[in-house]
Amino acid sequence: MNRPLSSLPWLADLMLLLVAVVWGTSYGVAKSALAFYPVLGFLAVRFCLTFVLLLPTLRELAAERGQQALKAGLPLGLILLCIFLCETFGVALTSASNAAFLISLTVVLTPFVEWLLLRRRPDSQAFVVAGISLIGAWLLTASVEFGRFNIGDGLMLAAALLRALMVSATQRLTAGKTMSMLTLTAIQSGVVGSGSLIVATLMLPHGLPALPHQPAFWIATIYLVLFCTIFAFFAQNYGVRHTGSPSRVSLLMGSEPVFGALFAAFWLGERLAPEAWLGGALIVGAALWASWPRSVLRPAAIG
Repeated sequence: MNRPLSSLPWLADLMLLLVAVVWGTSYGVAKSALAFYPVLGFLAVRFCLTFVLLLPTLRELAAERGQQALKAGLPLGLILLCIFLCETFGVALTSASNAAFLISLTVVLTPFVEWLLLRRRPDSQAFVVAGISLIGAWLLTASVEFGRFNIGDGLMLAAALLRALMVSATQRLTAGKTMSMLTLTAIQSGVVGSGSLIVATLMLPHGLPALPHQPAFWIATIYLVLFCTIFAFFAQNYGVRHTGSPSRVSLLMGSEPVFGALFAAFWLGERLAPEAWLGGALIVGAALWASWPRSVLRPAAIG
């Protein structure tokens, strides 16, 4: 007899690891697209296109599961908008190494945000695994120059804190509720897309330029829409609901910089130092520790 998807314990972990894979590739792909169009315009195109593709799912709004998705999607979409604004402008104002390391701090920050927001102390092993992941991220980006901490570094640090808030808030707003994940993704995309247009209108006195016509821009944008937005948001929302611990989610998705480094090495031709490979191995090991066996990193009792 077939089992419902929600009863498959490994599926949520697998989907979160796949999110880490596709998001790891997103930095290089987005960077190539930003060569043709401004940051705010690119964000608006990416998320408005995602919203249009998911428009049919808004039929769920007439039902209770759609209303639940709307209540959760609006605040989560605002957090996502802040994350993408901080990340995108942060990457533009600091080095790629600094950005990769600072965003990896999400793994370290999430147990504390979970503790504060959900009043739930994570298992003590979560802090140990987070420390291993932090050391791995430091080795992966050994060229980080902390002596020149600038506004771009501050934005990436804010993005890491917002990511930790995002996974904790997603679980708080979606756990135990019946809702359509695709409808939730559509609402989040609509908030980010429309928010980017509003910010662009306020910040750019002459408005956005005409859309680029180069095929490379649209190929990169379509990849980001289909894999890094629609699939990734759906998988993240599903994984957070069924994994049970924001800290565990953060550890699984903390392998994202590793996949980004592998993509840069094998697809973009960038070279990694031996210590970077060691750092990547530590991050992957931490993610595997978080994902197996299932009893590890189980959240402690609420209270």
